[in-house]
Amino acid sequence: MQPRRIARELTLLSLSQMPNAPERLETQQLTNLVLAAVRTLTGEIQEALETAAAELRRGSDRLLTSETRAVDVNSSKAMVADAIELTEKAINRLGSAVEMPEVIQLSNQQEVRTYALELLKTINRRQQEIDEILTQALQDWQLHRLPRIDRDILRIAVVEISFLGVPDRVAINEAVELAKRYSDDEGHRFINGVLRRVTDRIKAEARLQ
Repeated sequence: MQPRRIARELTLLSLSQMPNAPERLETQQLTNLVLAAVRTLTGEIQEALETAAAELRRGSDRLLTSETRAVDVNSSKAMVADAIELTEKAINRLGSAVEMPEVIQLSNQQEVRTYALELLKTINRRQQEIDEILTQALQDWQLHRLPRIDRDILRIAVVEISFLGVPDRVAINEAVELAKRYSDDEGHRFINGVLRRVTDRIKAEARLQ
C-alpha cells in the first residue's frame, strides 16, 4: 500500500483524538497516530457490536412474543437482518484494526508520518475554510449532521484538492476508497457526489478569475 494512502487512513482514524494545538501536533510520533487509529477502530467495533446485539434482541423478542401474522414475522426478520449487517460491519472494522500495525511496518514510516501530520495540521489550521467549501457543495444536507467518518473523509479530500495540490481525480478516488472501507453502503456514493460538486465549483470560480 502506498505511504500516502496509509497516511490518509491514519489521519481519518486519528483525527478525532489528536490535539488541536498545532505545536502539539508537531510532536506527535507515528506510534501515537497508530494508537489513536486503533482506539478509534476499537470504539467503533464496540459500538457496532452493541448496536447489533440490541437489534438482535429486539428481533428475537418480537419473534417470540408476536402473533403469527406475516407483518410481525417480516418485521422481526428485518431486525435480525439489520443486526447481521451491523455485526459484519464490526468484523470488517476489526480486520482493519488487526492489519494496521503490519501495514505501518511495511511502509516508509517517515513519509507516512510527514504526510499524515500535514493533513492533520492543515485540517486544524483551515477547518473553517474547509467546512465552508463543503457547506456550499452540500445539497439539502448540513455538515454537522453527517456521520463523523463521512465528514472527516470529505475534509481530508478538500484539504488535498484545495491546499496540497493533489489532482482532484486522485483525491476523489482515494476518498471513495476510504468511504468503501469505513462508511456505509451509500457513503461512498454520497462522498463522490459532494466532491464532484466541490471540484466543479472550484473550476467555475477559476474560469471567472
